[in-house]
Amino acid sequence: MERAPVKSKFAGSKKLLVLIVGVLTLAVACGGGVKGNTYVDNGNVVQIEFKSDGKAFMSMGPMTNTCSYTESGKNVTLTCGPGETIAFTVDDDGALNGPQGGMVSRLTKKK
Repeated sequence: MERAPVKSKFAGSKKLLVLIVGVLTLAVACGGGVKGNTYVDNGNVVQIEFKSDGKAFMSMGPMTNTCSYTESGKNVTLTCGPGETIAFTVDDDGALNGPQGGMVSRLTKKK
């Protein structure tokens, strides 16, 4: 007499767990952009507010400039006028790093 293989009662839940982890990982990876966020430097002198329509507002002290931005992977390019482009790299912690030796260095997400 042959016996049917016994399935673990947890076999279905393991598949569900893997699916949930995959969906959450994808959601975090795709939703981690700068859109809708504001970033500031350590002394709050520089602030960049990224709007959802590709526009951004960069403030340095009392002066504010209207800019545009693009995102590609871990790179964000801010354009505030002809010849006024700043390339940022997004760190794993979500902070923006400006070009080395540039006027804008590390910016963190404002809470």
